[in-house]
Amino acid sequence: MDRNSFIANRLREVLLSGHWIANTNYQEQLSDISWQQAIFKIKDLNTIAALTYHINYYLRGLLAALETGKLEISDKYSFDLPEITEKNDWDKLRSDFLTNAALFADKVEQLDAEIFDQPFFEEKYGSYLRNIEGVIEHSYYHLGQIVLIKKMISQ
Repeated sequence: MDRNSFIANRLREVLLSGHWIANTNYQEQLSDISWQQAIFKIKDLNTIAALTYHINYYLRGLLAALETGKLEISDKYSFDLPEITEKNDWDKLRSDFLTNAALFADKVEQLDAEIFDQPFFEEKYGSYLRNIEGVIEHSYYHLGQIVLIKKMISQ
């Protein structure tokens, strides 16, 4: 398996369809969450909706960067979740997330293999490989939070 496919499959594993590392994935975990559960606040924890928005913010921003050649996302905006007040709001966020997850994995699979060792837009960010692996690790981190919050809500 080539490098592109391997990395793209790791993205699909955590975001869309895998069970190897966490025995679950975002698509599976988000599939049965109501909009009320998605915005349910437990003490100072982020909500499931906020975590979903957060990961989607980076997926959407990285997709745009790969298309335009300009990295224009900022950590300070990554939790700026629009208000969710009904089912349609949550359904749209979840749908956007899953669409962007699939598009990002596909885009990574289509990258030239040589790009993985090149600087990610600027030297200070490290290589493409480091940043895409960072997306995978970051996604697993927040997936674990979603799983725990979901369990806390259903008790």
